[in-house]
Amino acid sequence: MSQYHEPVELLDEKAMDIVRALNSLKEEVEAIDWYNQRVVATNDEELKAIMAHNRDEEIEHACMTLEWLRRNMSVWDDELRTYLFTEGPITSIEEEAMGEDAESENTGAKSRLNVGDLK
Repeated sequence: MSQYHEPVELLDEKAMDIVRALNSLKEEVEAIDWYNQRVVATNDEELKAIMAHNRDEEIEHACMTLEWLRRNMSVWDDELRTYLFTEGPITSIEEEAMGEDAESENTGAKSRLNVGDLK
């Protein structure tokens, strides 16, 4: 089964690289889950340490892939800057960001593109 949902001849190299990155990210997250379950399940402390080390290596790989996506798809950059390294309820951040966007539009400041802007 193909990893592409559109005819591959319609995709440029950048689009195919993005597919590669997203597939790699999915695989890294899956590996993190598997290793984490093994860490929780084992009673052998040495094996627990090895599995935790492996899990943390996969987290590193996932973060590196996220950074590549951030650099290569501008919406990733916008969203990561909105949500990462924040305090308070995560679900409130979108409301705050949307409020700031509306305020920026009213003052003429540059704002993030959202669905409402596509009219």
